[in-house]
Amino acid sequence: MTIEQEFFNQYRLMYRPFINQLNVQLEPYQLYSSQWAVLRFLNDKGPHSFVDIANFMSIEKPSVTKLVHKLVELGYVETMTGKDKREKLVHLSKHGEELVLEIKSHLNPFFEQALAGVPKQDIDIATQVLARICMNINQ
Repeated sequence: MTIEQEFFNQYRLMYRPFINQLNVQLEPYQLYSSQWAVLRFLNDKGPHSFVDIANFMSIEKPSVTKLVHKLVELGYVETMTGKDKREKLVHLSKHGEELVLEIKSHLNPFFEQALAGVPKQDIDIATQVLARICMNINQ
């Protein structure tokens, strides 16, 4: 196996168990990792359209529609009309803003445990490497 193949093999071996454990951590909030990703995106970037969210998450717009409808149902996000009447923008509700802070705090020990024994410098490098791979894939 080449070093490149081994890198992606290790990524694959880490990814699914990580998502499964993240979903367990999110259960008390009635959320899955994909819904959490939408909440984090809106918290970090502010109101955005369904298309913007789909592009950010690299998923189809109908999938975003399902995610957003569930988050509206839970009271975590709200929709509003954009500049163009056909465009809907999604933003965090007040409850959603509070929830994001709570979940971030709740997830810190999980992330710390997952990264136990990994030096901060290695985490920085890995973050840069993954960002570069994303750029390469999306070119």
